[in-house]
Amino acid sequence: MDAIERPSPAFPAVPRPVIHDLAASLIREVANAGMGRTDILPFWFGESDQATPSFIRDAAVRSLEAGETFYSQNLGRPYLREAISTYLSDLHGVAIAPERIAAVGSGVSGLMLAMQTVLAPGDRVVAVTPLWPNIVEIPKILGAHVARVPLQVSVGRWSLDVEQLLAALTPETRLCIINSPNNPTGWTTAPEAVGVILAHCRKHGIWLLSDDVYERLVHDPSRRSAPSFLAQAEPGDRVMSVNSFSKAWSMTGWRIGWIVAPEAVVTDLTKVIEYNTSCILEPVQRAATAALQHGEPEVARLRAHLRTTRQLLVDGLRAFPGFEVPEAGGAMYVFFRIAGQGDSIALAKRLVAEAGLGLAPGAAFGPEGEGWLRWCHAVTESRLHDGLARLAGFLGD
Repeated sequence: MDAIERPSPAFPAVPRPVIHDLAASLIREVANAGMGRTDILPFWFGESDQATPSFIRDAAVRSLEAGETFYSQNLGRPYLREAISTYLSDLHGVAIAPERIAAVGSGVSGLMLAMQTVLAPGDRVVAVTPLWPNIVEIPKILGAHVARVPLQVSVGRWSLDVEQLLAALTPETRLCIINSPNNPTGWTTAPEAVGVILAHCRKHGIWLLSDDVYERLVHDPSRRSAPSFLAQAEPGDRVMSVNSFSKAWSMTGWRIGWIVAPEAVVTDLTKVIEYNTSCILEPVQRAATAALQHGEPEVARLRAHLRTTRQLLVDGLRAFPGFEVPEAGGAMYVFFRIAGQGDSIALAKRLVAEAGLGLAPGAAFGPEGEGWLRWCHAVTESRLHDGLARLAGFLGD
């Protein structure tokens, strides 16, 4: 039977140009080169190699067994919002009411929802970089423009030139985005800088979006969390904090987080959530509540482990000639570079192919990251030793 000749469509099936032009994840590009290989040691993604603690999993199981599988409130169940309120108020020493909190389906969803709520096409956004690519691509989806203020290495440590940031935060700026501790560098905002940045944004009516996903994962054992804008902001300030259960409680696959915003904004945020995801599965909300109410020992254990593994990795990398490994204040990564190696994507792919070592290329985090590599150290010490041995073999070839 002859094939039927079909006419070509009059209009090609293509997305909006801004969507077509979005940067694809270069971390995924490198990971895809090694996925399926059983000999790969993967340090490219930002997650612990340990399963979620059993008491958190058990709370979800009990909820499933009780049949809690129905729709819930857009902003999350009241018990979860109360638990987040209690947790944050204690952590930061200020009252943060449940009415200012929205539970959302992951930290990245929270970032999208927050920006959908305050950004319009043509708005100007300023971000401290290098930065997790999702954060700087979301404004582009919404038609906004992103200006970058790069971190620097000063006296062997990642640092921010606050005056440079303030100069970039012009009155025409709609939103400032700060991720502290920072992914990928681990840079953490200095306590005195928080008030300065907040005052400047308040003066010019600039929204401040703080990505606080790593706030508990600070290396200083005397601090419970990183310096926080929530601790200094007034309830009605143009400040939003996005957080997640993924890192501090080892819940990456659960996809749950929260937003803190002015109460008036949360009222309208309800509608934005409805038109995106509507609500969160209740067993996940039960698990998240258990994490907040009973998880402090686990957070302390993870923090101690990260201090140990970071030092192990930093010492191991600095033992190689030509390696630059700056100090940092938090998160779960070491961001480093090797003298003479400029193309981080090519280098990361070579490490996968020739050493079975999976690292994230610095270029994934913007032009400021080119030439650098990110290594997640939220893993067992034995895996880090194995990874350093593979790197030594690669360098010796």
